[in-house]
Amino acid sequence: MSINIYLNFPGNTREVVAFYAEAFNQPAPKILAFGDMPQNPNYPLPEEAKNLVMHTRLELSGSTVMFSDTFPGMPFTAGNNFSMSLVSKDINEIKDAFHKLKEGGEVKMELQATDWSKLYGQVEDKFGILWQFNLDSGEGF
Repeated sequence: MSINIYLNFPGNTREVVAFYAEAFNQPAPKILAFGDMPQNPNYPLPEEAKNLVMHTRLELSGSTVMFSDTFPGMPFTAGNNFSMSLVSKDINEIKDAFHKLKEGGEVKMELQATDWSKLYGQVEDKFGILWQFNLDSGEGF
């Protein structure tokens, strides 16, 4: 289990991760763009979103730091562009923390299977902190 920070940027995540990778002597990370995911015909992906970073991560001095671009039209405020991310191989740990943190908060995405995880969800807790939950598949992405 680990709890990691997830940073969001307004379209310049590729530049950000290249900078941090160089600063911490890390290889260029694998990058997953929004356009790399299977598309839902009911929700067409805007052309300007296709090359934006959906997810990437760096191992920096023993910690995992994850990054993403904000989706077009979503608000971005420098200084508030982070979330906490619980990554665990224990499905019960994820479900328990999710359900406890949603009390008095707001579910942003119910726990569910996605293209990148068998179990993923988001909740903003009663203190305004956004939490992401991800079942660790062992694939390292």
